[in-house]
Amino acid sequence: MDNPSAPPPLPADVAPAKTSGMAIASFVLGLIGILTCGITFLISAPVGLVLGIIAMGKIGKSQGELKGKGLALAGVIMSAVTFLMIPIIAAMMLPALASAHDKAREINCINSEKQLALAILMYSGDHTNHFPVAAKWCDAIQPMVRGKKTFKSEAANPSSRCDYAFNANLDGIDTSSVKHPAETVLLFESDAGWNASGGSELFPAHSRYGSGSRNVFIIAFVDGHVEAVTPTRANSLVWDPNQ
Repeated sequence: MDNPSAPPPLPADVAPAKTSGMAIASFVLGLIGILTCGITFLISAPVGLVLGIIAMGKIGKSQGELKGKGLALAGVIMSAVTFLMIPIIAAMMLPALASAHDKAREINCINSEKQLALAILMYSGDHTNHFPVAAKWCDAIQPMVRGKKTFKSEAANPSSRCDYAFNANLDGIDTSSVKHPAETVLLFESDAGWNASGGSELFPAHSRYGSGSRNVFIIAFVDGHVEAVTPTRANSLVWDPNQ
């Protein structure tokens, strides 16, 4: 007995409508853009938007052979929303990216000062444990330094030959005469150039890195270790080897 509530059978020559592959792809790409908060927008949003628009056009012209207009429309909407999210995400990420860039330059500076401090200690070992003459310290250790870039800081003036200065109080003295090597300044950041030597007066006018709590100067000490110190602490460091 026939079921009166059953839908009428399709004519034998009419195939059921197929869901548009483009509509599905548009929906998936739009969803990915939303779920990743726009991080993949360079790929997902443009492609999802284009596929959704094309899919809706083809579905409309298919005379019922294709379906999935709702999926395509949802893909277009989500892709468009992803584009709108980009300025917000960029505004949130830019401070973090700037901080990461500052930190990377700070680490590079620390590594450079460590290499320069090691070169000075090697020079001293080869010269009866005496530091180089302050006025020629760059010239003295240059043969022991791998490449000119070691004398440079990525955050300083690119035209200068050296972005660090030598503690003038160590001028040619015996390394063993330094009473507190772990607390006495050996090298520090400076804009004074090649063979520069002196004291805290040669610090850059402003920190080369960050702001606020990360407003620091990079200092190498006589024992070879390097620290990032705040301007307040930098002004109270030990400069006199006899202290």
